[in-house]
Amino acid sequence: MVGNGTGSLKRSKPNYIYSIIGVAIVLFIMGIMGWLFINLHTIGDNFKEDIRISVYLKTADKNTVNSIQQFIASKPYAKNVEYVSKEKAKAIWNKENNEDWAQILDINPLPESVDFFAKAKYVNTDSLTKITSIIQNQFKNDVADIQYPKSLVTNLNERATKIGLIFIVLSVILCVIVIISIDNTIRLAMFSNRFLIKTMQMVGATRGFISKPLLVRALLNGLGSAFIAIFLLFGLIEWASTQFPQIKNLQGIKSSILLFGGLIVIGVSISIFSTYRSVLKYLKMKLDDLY
Repeated sequence: MVGNGTGSLKRSKPNYIYSIIGVAIVLFIMGIMGWLFINLHTIGDNFKEDIRISVYLKTADKNTVNSIQQFIASKPYAKNVEYVSKEKAKAIWNKENNEDWAQILDINPLPESVDFFAKAKYVNTDSLTKITSIIQNQFKNDVADIQYPKSLVTNLNERATKIGLIFIVLSVILCVIVIISIDNTIRLAMFSNRFLIKTMQMVGATRGFISKPLLVRALLNGLGSAFIAIFLLFGLIEWASTQFPQIKNLQGIKSSILLFGGLIVIGVSISIFSTYRSVLKYLKMKLDDLY
C-alpha cells in the first residue's frame, strides 16, 4: 500500500510542474489584461490632455497678454499655459506639418496666442464650449478666436466609452476562461493522485487528513504560479517602458500592488478550490470507477 502511494506521488510530480507552468501562463495573460484595465482610464486621460487649445489674440500688448495668461492659469481646468509668439507658432506649424512655408511665403500670417491644455475631466464638448465662452466674454476686445480640434474631442469621448464597454466584456469573458483553464489544469494534475486518495480513505484516513497535504501543495503551487506570472509581467512592463517612455507615467505603486496581489489571490484561491473539489470527487467515487 505504502509502496503504491509513494509511486503515485512520484508519478504526480511532473504533472505538478506542468500544472504550475500552465497556471502561470494563464495568470500572466490575465495580468496583462488587468494592467490594461487598471491603466485604461489613465491612458485615455493622457490622450485628452494632449489636445491643445489656442486663444488667438488681437493685440500684442504685453500687459493684456499677461492678464489673459494669468486669468486662464488661475482656473482649475487649465494646465501648461504659455504665450506663443508668431515665431513660435510658425515653428509649431512647421513641426506638425513637416514643412517650412518660408520657401513659399515671405510673411508670417499666424497670430499670437495663449495656448493651454485642459485637464482630462474638462475635455468634452459641453465643458470646452463653456470655457471658451467665458474667456471670450472676459476679453471681448482682445481675443480674436479660440480654436481646438472639436471633432477630435467628440470622437475621443465616444470611442473611449465604446472601448471601455468592449474591454469590460472582454475582461469578464477572460476571467471565465481563466477560471475554467486553471480548474481543468489542476484537475488533470490531481488525476494521477486518485488511487492514493482512495487508498488512504480505504485504510480509514479522514477527509481532513487526506486533503490537508494536497491543499498545502495546492497553496504552494498557486503561489509559485503567481510569482512566475508576476515576474514575467514585471519584465514585460519594464521592457515596454524602454520602448515607450510614456508607459512610465502610468505605473503606480498602489496599482502594481493591487494587480500583483490580485494575481496571487486568484492563483492560490482557484488552486485550493479546484484541488479540494477534486479530492471530494475521488473520495465519493467507487474504486472500480477510478480505472
